[in-house]
Amino acid sequence: MLIPPEKDPFPSARHDAEAARTSKDTPQTRSHAYQLSFLDEDFMLRDELRPVRLQLELLKPELIQQEQNIRSTVVIFGSARIPDRETSEKKLAEAEKALADSPDDEGLAARVTIARNLLGKADYYEQARELAQIVSQHSQEDSHLDLVVITGGGPGIMEAGNLGAHDVAAKSIGLNIVLPHEQAPNQYISPDLCFQFHYFAIRKMHFLMRAAALAAFPGGFGTMDELFEALTLIQTGKIQPLPIILFGEDYWRSIVNFDQLVAEGMISPEDLELFQFVETAKEAWEIIAKAEGL
Repeated sequence: MLIPPEKDPFPSARHDAEAARTSKDTPQTRSHAYQLSFLDEDFMLRDELRPVRLQLELLKPELIQQEQNIRSTVVIFGSARIPDRETSEKKLAEAEKALADSPDDEGLAARVTIARNLLGKADYYEQARELAQIVSQHSQEDSHLDLVVITGGGPGIMEAGNLGAHDVAAKSIGLNIVLPHEQAPNQYISPDLCFQFHYFAIRKMHFLMRAAALAAFPGGFGTMDELFEALTLIQTGKIQPLPIILFGEDYWRSIVNFDQLVAEGMISPEDLELFQFVETAKEAWEIIAKAEGL
């Protein structure tokens, strides 16, 4: 239990940090060694301090969510490459024009095929948005916030989830991560619940720490990673079971041969009961509402 600040006999870290900044200027106080350790960026970024940084990355979002009274979340994730229908149509038109100008270019032909496939998935953006709208309408009914939408904070399906919450003036969480290519959190995340991570592992922990349900839309390696980690944790009893909802049965069955995993003896038949397929936001909400007793 924390000691109230007014009763703590020791000066706070903030107090000493401010005092350190007003130290007398001498060769000693200018030395790198003299800096308070928690204010020394070079020290904090040393490889040997990785365990400390892991702790900090776990603690900061956790404490902020506690302060915001967030009790449970609904995880929405899927491909960053599935935009809204208007954007998908525009990208397809651009690809088709480029191919028309260079009809023998195999790369441009492949680009058109991919653009058509992504346009065919544009409805998932709308379904993610609708699910977030429905969920968020039930998320702020008392002093605690339940069923708060949480996403990876990026574009595509993640953006749709945050947008759906934004549509109904509800809070939502974004767990963004530093990547080699330039990227930024989408504009619909609640600013005071928009977090940035260095470690994928800690980010994935935060997806599940308050999760009441998980909705996975079509996606690539990142989506697979998040989905199969959740399934593994439930399968091995490391977390309590929760609804795992897969949008788009045809997509998932074409990407992962779940039945063959059973036939090969790699998973048990009952493991197929760890997840459910749906096609619409309303179907997904029925599963979540039943699990929550709503």
